[in-house]
Amino acid sequence: MIEKITSSQQAIALEDKYGAHNYHPLPVVLSKGEGVFLWDVEGKKYFDFLSAYSAVNQGHCHPRIKDALIEQAGTLTLTSRAFHNDVLGPFEKYITEYFGFDKVLPMNTGAEGVETAIKIARKWGYEKKGIAENQATIIVADNNFHGRTTTVISFSNDENARKNFGPYTAGFVKVPYNDVDALKSIMAENKNVVAFLVEPIQGEAGVYTPDDTYIKEVAAVCKENNVLFIADEIQTGIARTGSLLAVCGNCSCEGHCEKQETYIQPDMLILGKAISGGFFPVSAVLANDEIMGVIKPGQHGSTFGGNPLGAKVAMAALDVVKDEKLAQNARKLGNIFRERMQKLVDKYNIVKLVRGKGLLNAVVINDSEDSSTAWDICVALKDNGLLAKPTHGNIIRFAPPLVITEEQLHECCDIIERTIEGFEK
Repeated sequence: MIEKITSSQQAIALEDKYGAHNYHPLPVVLSKGEGVFLWDVEGKKYFDFLSAYSAVNQGHCHPRIKDALIEQAGTLTLTSRAFHNDVLGPFEKYITEYFGFDKVLPMNTGAEGVETAIKIARKWGYEKKGIAENQATIIVADNNFHGRTTTVISFSNDENARKNFGPYTAGFVKVPYNDVDALKSIMAENKNVVAFLVEPIQGEAGVYTPDDTYIKEVAAVCKENNVLFIADEIQTGIARTGSLLAVCGNCSCEGHCEKQETYIQPDMLILGKAISGGFFPVSAVLANDEIMGVIKPGQHGSTFGGNPLGAKVAMAALDVVKDEKLAQNARKLGNIFRERMQKLVDKYNIVKLVRGKGLLNAVVINDSEDSSTAWDICVALKDNGLLAKPTHGNIIRFAPPLVITEEQLHECCDIIERTIEGFEK
């Protein structure tokens, strides 16, 4: 019999006893979500300012996505790729046209998407660029976060994620983020470079936003050196930063189109999280034929990758983004949020800096990274009805669902200010 949860304390105790201790969540047990709101087991209501790490950009339990899930769940959920199904082809056509690529390779989780892109890039390097087998090098940025698989942690700076998980996977070189000259130097020294894998904004690193010209210059350097530019938009994509993708720049267009002067098309695009609105694990790698064509039958895949349920959910989730103009809302409200937070920076000593783009933002707390201040502020925010989470010790990330209204945003900013004021010494 499944144990019925009647209190937060009971649920936390069960996790502590029976679950691996691989996360350190805030002490809140959630049982319901709708739009920008979450409720705990005791019925207390909260504003969600994490959005499941930007997986629920469309808001919790969006009815259109829910209906698509329910309809497909009662029809066909999984065939594996041993057979064709009547949803995968329409999904592949839909998503490639939506983002402007020739081909897609669908998977499940974000980390799988990154692993898929790495494999494709290496194979392209051997078969198209002419690099000797097993000599391919992929450049990554310092302080990156691309997941926690064995390959990914091999090029991570996070020793907590790395220690005692070796031996590590070879074939990666790190350069400082937001440093185009360093990227040029590595490519000049190493002719075996096949790709540069980068987040347009480093979310887990504390919403580190690079110079406005960084992505454009990176793409140009890659093109000059016949190196693939791989954009990891798992967290920054799907309207989060105020445009469909972070590589779209500040374009006011609703989505991908040839008229976007600020759009820099990567050679490979990795998507995940909000591509399904949080209803089902879906990820995807998109590229054009010259790159994706190196993958042949039996060389990569997943039993669940491209399943009918995930495909139908993803199409509904992307429809919501476009129809409800979530990118435009994120762009407008993001500017308002940063203006409100900047007033806190100017007024209170405990708040050091605000940065971000769209509705992906962070506030840097004026304390050391090993202090508990940011965590304590997040616990106090929880008590005041708003859920957020610290990253890198002294940074608090704020990323509400993109369906949030201006009135709700101001209410949340008021909660944040009241909470910060309570910590001012």
